Amino acid sequence: QVQLVESGGGSVQAGGSLRLSCAASGYNSRRDCMGYFRQAPGKKREGVAAIASTGGRAYYADSVKGRFTISRDRAKNMLYLELNSLKSEDSAMYYCAAEGLCGTDWWDMVAEYRSWGQGTEVTVSS
Repeated sequence: QVQLVESGGGSVQAGGSLRLSCAASGYNSRRDCMGYFRQAPGKKREGVAAIASTGGRAYYADSVKGRFTISRDRAKNMLYLELNSLKSEDSAMYYCAAEGLCGTDWWDMVAEYRSWGQGTEVTVSS
């Protein structure tokens, strides 16, 4: 199983920016999709963005398109999520996920990812 360690969460005002990082170790799986999910209190975990190691195609939830950018440094085993123009509704625990399958129909399916980080909290105040 891949080990994932997240960092970069925090508290910001609406309109601000944050950068989340996820360090992966022990990644030997052919399931090469990595992504970020988030979960707010009382809500289901939802996909935010995902990216494959090859081809570089990224997938985004409609609610974050144009504001968030996911990127991956395969050589450094790092995943990044740039969060810009943050809104109060972006407040949640953000989780890094790995060993998924990228594709239009399943990049955001929680059950498709085999490894999860511990989460990092993002709080946006209005």
